[in-house]
Order: sequence, then structure tokens, then C-alpha cells
Amino acid sequence: MRDGWIRVAAATPAIRVADCEYNTQQICDLIDEAYDEGAKILVLPELAVTGYTCQDLFLQEALIREAQRCLREIIARTQGMDMLVFVGLPWEESGKLYNVAAAISDGELLGLVPKHYLPNYSEYYEARHFTAGCEEVISVIFDGEEIPFGMNQLFTMELTDAVGYGGVFERNGLKVAAELCEDLWAPCPPSVFHALAGADIIVNLSASVEVTGKSAYRESLVSGQSARLICGYIYASAGEGESSQDLVFGGQRLICENGITLANSGRFSTGLTFAEIDVARLRSERRRMTTYECEPAEDYQEITWACEYEETPLERHFDPKPFVPSDAARREERCSEILTIQALGLKKRLEHVRAKNVVIGISGGLDSTLALLVAGRAFDLAGLDRSGIQAVTMPAFGTTDRTHSNALALAEQMGCTCREVNISEAVTLHFRDIGHDPAVTDVTYENSQARERTQVLMDIANQMGGLVIGTGDMSELALGWATYNGDHMSMYGVNCGVPKTLVRHLVRYCADVTENEALRATLLDVLDTPVSPELLPPKDGEIAQITEDLVGPYELHDFFLYHMLRSAAPPRKILRMAVNAFDGTFDEETILKWLKVFCKRFFAQQFKRSCLPDGPKVGSVALSPRGDLRMPSDAQAGLWLRELDGNNAP
Repeated sequence: MRDGWIRVAAATPAIRVADCEYNTQQICDLIDEAYDEGAKILVLPELAVTGYTCQDLFLQEALIREAQRCLREIIARTQGMDMLVFVGLPWEESGKLYNVAAAISDGELLGLVPKHYLPNYSEYYEARHFTAGCEEVISVIFDGEEIPFGMNQLFTMELTDAVGYGGVFERNGLKVAAELCEDLWAPCPPSVFHALAGADIIVNLSASVEVTGKSAYRESLVSGQSARLICGYIYASAGEGESSQDLVFGGQRLICENGITLANSGRFSTGLTFAEIDVARLRSERRRMTTYECEPAEDYQEITWACEYEETPLERHFDPKPFVPSDAARREERCSEILTIQALGLKKRLEHVRAKNVVIGISGGLDSTLALLVAGRAFDLAGLDRSGIQAVTMPAFGTTDRTHSNALALAEQMGCTCREVNISEAVTLHFRDIGHDPAVTDVTYENSQARERTQVLMDIANQMGGLVIGTGDMSELALGWATYNGDHMSMYGVNCGVPKTLVRHLVRYCADVTENEALRATLLDVLDTPVSPELLPPKDGEIAQITEDLVGPYELHDFFLYHMLRSAAPPRKILRMAVNAFDGTFDEETILKWLKVFCKRFFAQQFKRSCLPDGPKVGSVALSPRGDLRMPSDAQAGLWLRELDGNNAP
């Protein structure tokens, strides 16, 4: 729980219809198992104590009385457990029968939430037996105690033993709301909607019948609700043991988080389904989303339950490449979409300035290759001749034959105009002018080449009345791996929204779909070439300067970047997620080393991002100073680094 995760569970017991004693034993066994597995919230199905399919037996005094007796057993079973348990049963009040969710923790009945929407479309016809629940919270008596009863309830966790660092749970607790089955399907009363909107997690006790296609629909509905309310959602449906007189119940269990399904038990099973909900990320999303309404209704009631502060065991797996879909079909679709966004952005800029020419510095590396491919698409969309794409190769001290020949081949195979400007002499003259010894291969040696290349591109663009197209990607911008006013500058940066891990897949996609065999072969060789700025002299004809040896693996940096900006995760949490995601690839010591590098560079290099050229955003993370990242150039990284050093730990 220290990093904002909470472990939750959904359960489907194997029940017997109207056998409350048997059902209670199954429920208690699941409570014990869930608690032993570290769950802090457990959700059981609608009317689990009696079974959902009792029909007119619900009107029998014996069943109602036995259900309350068994509720006492379940309450007693939770004694000493800092876990919030929701279980369904029938409840008689003031001569009416209600279908309720009982909220229980540590041997105490906290509240009763009645179902509002009662179906009249199925064989079980709930409206025949039950009364619709009220929104207003009243008090009912159970074993001499006043118990809140009504829909507008929020169950708020009070964190104990947080030792001063409980994070989001210590600051604001954890708010949980409950609804039952059709209350999810049907329009929600406005006041109840506000109570639900105030909840971090919503639980749903359900008994949903199985028909063809309903499983996918159910998952879509639950995940959609979690996205609409930016919350976690735990859904538990009745299953095995319910009457099969006319219908079958599948026992599907779902745990979702802001539109993402964390766990799906599938149908036709019983038992427990676990997941860890990232409440800190939900809170971060709510802070950034101005459409999120958090004001609860005036008459809602808040009930507290205590939970001990402890480490949340993680079974949840984190994708090591959050920018790259793991599914091949989705990845191809994503690549096609991004290339189109990039090309349309460039097309619009060309039309606006009435330009028919662009200039691109091509190195034979991944980024400039992608920029050239995008330019080709943009020219095709605009109906322009690709000869207006001036592909300029500018060999110097670090250029290798492999990258040089690939650059020339790409330009020719794409039908662009290729131009070569060897900058070695100009840079040597510049060294003489500024009094720099060419034998000293320091940052001046490297950046002089980068700025000379930019000057060449800008001046050629002036000659042609065209635009210089930037090639730098988002990962380089995050790390500041660009020469200020060198490759950092252009007239339109088509790759500025694309992380390095995705650049490779975009180029690969273009290789896969092209019908030009020669172009495919060149693209594949570019993909096989080490990433390098080629600013230092080669060794034995091979690239001497490998970028990832200097700044670290881009797959790590892209992971850090995504979780720092997309979910505002603190560095210690990012470290924990990265150790999980890269298990077997990088050890914790290596990940920590490069995470510190990332934090230092991300803060120190903001001044380069504060004056970026225009360029298209293609995903949910972007670094434009005009939109997604408005960050001061002189912010300090000390807070983030101290946390990684353990100085902010509890």
C-alpha cells in the first residue's frame, strides 16, 4: 500500500439454493483465503447467502431469518481482519424486503446498501419479491446497533501504522462505494452518481445470467464504467449452484482500473480472482481530468473502516514497453495510425506555408529514416512530387560506410533528391576559428559537427524555399540527448511525439508493408545498425559511439518516462514497477542506476524542451512546452533523487 496499490479480490462461491448454512461456510472459507492472500477488499455475489434463484422462497420467514443468522456468522468470521467484505443477502425492513450488499470489516457490520433497479424481464422477476432501495441513508437496527441503510454511502479506509508515509491512503483514505447488478446497467440517480464519483473503488455484487456474447458485453460495461468514473471496479457474479431451471449463471469476476481490465476470471468457474488496483494512478488521472466531478451529494454518509499500513504483494505484471502494443495486430494498427498522424501534421504545415520542398538530414540511422518515410507519405497525401524532398547526407569524422551507404540508398529508393555535403573541412576551419584542438574529442568536438549540419540544412532550405524537418524523437528530448540549436532545432519536428522504442517498430512496419524489395532490404539493415550520433571517429571502420552505452537503455528510459508523466508515479514506485517489468532482463541495481540518470537528465535538460519546434503529438505522453509538459527549466531533481537514495523512505 506504500506506493498506492491495494490488493483486492472478487469471489464466486459454489452454493446451494436456499441452503444458507452451507453457503455461509463457502463464503467464510473464501474470506479466510482472500485475507491470507493479502486482499484488503473482497466482493461476493448478489444474494450469495441464500442464492439468487430462490424465487418465491424469498417471501418465506424461515429463509429471511436464517439469512440474518448467517450474516452474524460472517461478521464474526471477519473479527481481527482489516479487510472490507461485501456480501449479498435479503433484508427485511419496515415490512418490505430489500436486496442488499452488507459491508463488513473486523467483526462489525458497517452498512447496508440496497439495490435500486429491480429487473422485471427475467424468469426470476426480482420486482415480484423486493422493493427498490432508497437513495437517502437512514438507520436500521441490527442486534441493538444502528446501521446505515441506503444507496448514498461511502466506506472510507482509515490507515493505521502508516509511520508518516502512507501516500495517497494516508492523505485521503480510500473511498469505496457499492452497487448491485442492474444498478450498473441502468441510469444512476444524480445524487448516487455523485457518491459513486467520489469513490476510488466501486464494487458490484451481481447475479448476471449467461447468454451467447454476454461475457464480452459485461466486460465492456464494467471497464467502461471504470473509465467514465476514473476508478477501480470490482465485479463478482453468481455462478455454480444457482438453479438451472431456466437460466445458467457463469460466475464471471472482473477487476478493472480506468478502462483497463486487470483480471477476468472468464465464465463458468468458482473461487477467487485477485488484482492490485493503483489508487495513486487513479488520483493522478483525476487531478489532470477537468471533466471529473468529485463533489458527492449533500446527504451521502461516510462510514470508516480501519486498515493496517503494509506492503502490497504484487502479482500484477507491468508491460516493459508501455508505448508498444504487445499484440501484433494492434501494433500494426498503431503504427499505421501514428504514421498517418505524422504525415497529416506535416502535410498541413506544408500547405499553410505553401512549401513544395523539405530538407531532411539523413544519417542512415533510425530517426532520420523515419522522418524520411513520413515526409514521403506527406508528399503523397499532398499530391507533391517526392523530388521536392531534399535528403542531405553530411558525412564527417564519425561517419561509417554502412550508415552513409544506407542513407544514400534510402533517398534513391524513395524517389527523393539526394545531396551530399561533407562538413569535415568546414568543421576543421571552425575549430581553428575558435581555437579548439581537433585531437580533443570532447563535447565541443561533437557539438560543432551537429551545429554545422543544422546550419547546412537551414541554408539549403532557404535556397529552396522549403522547411527543415526535424528528426529527433521523444526519448532523446526527455534525456536532452540533442545538441542545443543543433539537431535540437528544425522548422517542424515530425518525430517529437514518438518514443525510441516505438521508432523501431514504425520503421519495421514500413519495411513489412512496402512492395519495394530494395527499400525493404535497406530498412532492415538500418534496423540492425546500432543507435549512434556518429560524432566520434570510428574504430576499425565500425561505430565507436553507442548511445545506449552512454545514457542507458532506451527501453528503460521509455518505461520511466511513461510512468513518470502518464501516471505521475514517484521514482521509488517506478523502480518497483520496473523491477517487476524487466525481471530477467535487468537487475534492480542496473535499473536504479539508469533511473537516477533519467531523473537527473530529465530535470537538467528541460531548457531544451522549453523551446521546441512545432510537431505532432501522437500518443498520451508528449513533451511539448505548449501543451502537455509545462515545466520550469530550472526545477530541481533533488526530491526525486533523495527518494531513490532512501532518504524519503519510512
